[in-house]
Amino acid sequence: EHGHRHYADALSHQVEIVMLLDAFEILLTTGFWVAAIRIASPLIFATMGELICERAGVLNLGIEGIMTVGAFSGWITVYAGGDLWTGIIVAALAGSMFGLLHGVLTVPLGLSQHVTGIGITLLATSLTYFTYRVALSEATSPPKIEPFQPYAVPGLSEIPFIGEILFMQTPLTYLAFISVALVAWVLYRTPLGLAVRAAGENPVAVEAQGISVTGIRVGAVMVGSAFMAVGGAFLTMSAFNSFFFEMINGRGWIAIALVVFGSWRPGKALIGAILFAAFDAYQVRLQQVTGGVIPYQIFLMMPYILSVLALIIVARRASYPKALMVPYQKGER
Repeated sequence: EHGHRHYADALSHQVEIVMLLDAFEILLTTGFWVAAIRIASPLIFATMGELICERAGVLNLGIEGIMTVGAFSGWITVYAGGDLWTGIIVAALAGSMFGLLHGVLTVPLGLSQHVTGIGITLLATSLTYFTYRVALSEATSPPKIEPFQPYAVPGLSEIPFIGEILFMQTPLTYLAFISVALVAWVLYRTPLGLAVRAAGENPVAVEAQGISVTGIRVGAVMVGSAFMAVGGAFLTMSAFNSFFFEMINGRGWIAIALVVFGSWRPGKALIGAILFAAFDAYQVRLQQVTGGVIPYQIFLMMPYILSVLALIIVARRASYPKALMVPYQKGER
């Protein structure tokens, strides 16, 4: 009996070692990193959108609803006969309209940014679901469209390991990374970017230069909301091929956390989005490695727990825009 127990213990120990090796090997596979980049793409759009809003001094808690509107409006445009890029434009315009509503209510009218943002989320989500029910009342299952297909960048896609991960993605993923560079360039290399940052730091100085703080803030919220909506459209037009309820699944709230994690800087926020996506992709594969030994709910919590821990560590040293969530009326000092 003692021998059997010893053998069982040794076998259990070997199984644990194999599981650990398999868990580590996941990090070395191209499939894992391809999935991580794909999962990160909608987060990148949403995070850049929220970052633009907050840099101008406006917290946009309408992000979850705006992403839902973007996901539906882009998809329904393609389903109705439009091409994919037209769908993206429609999604961006729909998002900017909700951004305009949020901006008008919070900037010139000075209403609570928290309450207004949550109201925008509820309005946008409910309106989307209602429109879906009315437009597709006879559909028993979500109709499908032909989504964006992966595009191999000539030359770059042939680079071992890196090429397959970064340069064999869909066009929207490339656009997500380009958007980070574009946002960073505008914010730190152009007069417009300086005005946006000043509106979130010292709106009095902006007004002293003869620039409308209201115009800058409302415009930033509209542009930021367009980015968020494109992030939602990514899900229906690149990651999946149809629209279904609750598909945003908290990605908007994660994007808000990523802005803080990135200290309101595009580059750092990009790294945060990729890290979160990697955690998410990793937990899916880790479930397969453990073979059901550990409850799957533990793995589902992993990306969020790690995000909260990272947020706690980084947030203490984060330098937030000084005028964030502070209403401003022309002539105030």
